[in-house]
Amino acid sequence: MEQDIVRRIKADPDYQTLVRTRSRFGWTLTWAMMLVYYGFTLLVAFNKEFLGSRIGEGVMTWGIPLGLFVILFTIVVTGIYVNRANSRYDDLTDAIKKKVTA
Repeated sequence: MEQDIVRRIKADPDYQTLVRTRSRFGWTLTWAMMLVYYGFTLLVAFNKEFLGSRIGEGVMTWGIPLGLFVILFTIVVTGIYVNRANSRYDDLTDAIKKKVTA
């Protein structure tokens, strides 16, 4: 019985659409996050002078706002994924469940 449900789910075009779009979007956000995170890490490793240089006449260095940007970017990327998951992916999942249980 359970194998039949799994087979029907995998054969459903909505399921295939869900897997394809969720995977593509997830990888896009992953690469964006990796670019920002590893870019910051590479700056720390290879350009300490820039990160330690002051902004204007104050005491703040470039490292502080760039580090804050990495943290905020992570929060924004997470929010974007959660918003998409709650609006699009949940609807597709519900449609698949209704087809399979009917």
